[in-house]
Amino acid sequence: MVVTAAAWVRCEPPRTGLIWVAFLKTYNVGIIGFGFIGKVHAFAHVNLPFFFADLPFRTRLTHVCCSRPESAAAAAAFLGGVQATCEAREITENPAVDLVHICTPNHLHAEALISALAHGKHIYCDKPLTATLAEALQVEAALVGYRGTTQMTFQNRFFPSALRARQLIRDGRLGDILELRVAFLHASNVTPSAPLKWKLTAAAGGGVIADLGSHALDIATFLAGDIAELTALTKIAYPERPSAAEPTRRVPVDAEDSMTAIVRLASGAVGTIAATKLALGSEDELRADVYGTRGALRFNSMDPHHLEFYDGTAPDQPLGGTRGWTHIDCGQRYAAPAGFPAPKVSIGWLRAHVQCLYEFVAAVHAGRAAEPDLAHGVAIQRAMEAVRRSALSGRWERP
Repeated sequence: MVVTAAAWVRCEPPRTGLIWVAFLKTYNVGIIGFGFIGKVHAFAHVNLPFFFADLPFRTRLTHVCCSRPESAAAAAAFLGGVQATCEAREITENPAVDLVHICTPNHLHAEALISALAHGKHIYCDKPLTATLAEALQVEAALVGYRGTTQMTFQNRFFPSALRARQLIRDGRLGDILELRVAFLHASNVTPSAPLKWKLTAAAGGGVIADLGSHALDIATFLAGDIAELTALTKIAYPERPSAAEPTRRVPVDAEDSMTAIVRLASGAVGTIAATKLALGSEDELRADVYGTRGALRFNSMDPHHLEFYDGTAPDQPLGGTRGWTHIDCGQRYAAPAGFPAPKVSIGWLRAHVQCLYEFVAAVHAGRAAEPDLAHGVAIQRAMEAVRRSALSGRWERP
């Protein structure tokens, strides 16, 4: 029998399945900002039912906010069936919206966050929390008395390999941590012809400290604990770049292309945390090496399928014994209800975003706190500000 496309569309699952879906709790989602990262967040929502079996909830994209009417209309048409606006408060203060996503340029985060907190919305905020520490402290004050669930989009910690690294550390397999090396490497600013977009302007809260350093600081603290103090250097590769709006006009650069910090952790461990867009030959490489008294770990976002583990307690005799680095096949071995496409299938960047979002919505549904929350976002903001202060002062600074 030949089944036409029209007939296939009319096919329905068993009526009991439809009834079950109808009674699922559905959360309405509003996304503020629909550039690259806004699309990533929307992708994760649309695909949650594929990656997680028998979810007790559903999410529905209902509102989108963009800075210009034509962008808002295009976003609404792309998503289909959503309401478009150019006013963030029509999402943050809307009784019909349950989950608010902050996906705008950094300098627009604070106002939307404070409004959403005041109206009891559950909040999923892309990194960094805000453009400045002063704004982050305003958000921190607004968290007092707030009863919802918040989460930062630090998706790199949601690869199985990163989660497994933290498990091994917490299980004592590394012993006492002695040193760490974290580096987030890009190459997009190597050439002087790279245009001055908002991520390279201080006015928009740009610069590598915010864009990549926030991720590097997060994965460092996720694996090895809080930073007690640091000293840092930053670099602007070229004093001028072409204007993004007018490529023939050159404009001054006031935000850094790279940062390097020497850190001392609260545990007493020491190490370096670096982020750069000047690493020629790199694409999107977040590396974390952690060394302890009993073992060591290596994580690399360019090979997220594997975690490297060195067991320093394994015998090295005879002839080397079983001592050496082990590639752990972490793959997509998430705990249930995750299971799609398969544990052994190679994993990619978007899958970590899907897992990050799932953890947020699952926490909302359970009425519990999510991790990392906005309070952690404030802590990362303090560390970012310490990097900036140290780069100016040349002194050791405390977050």
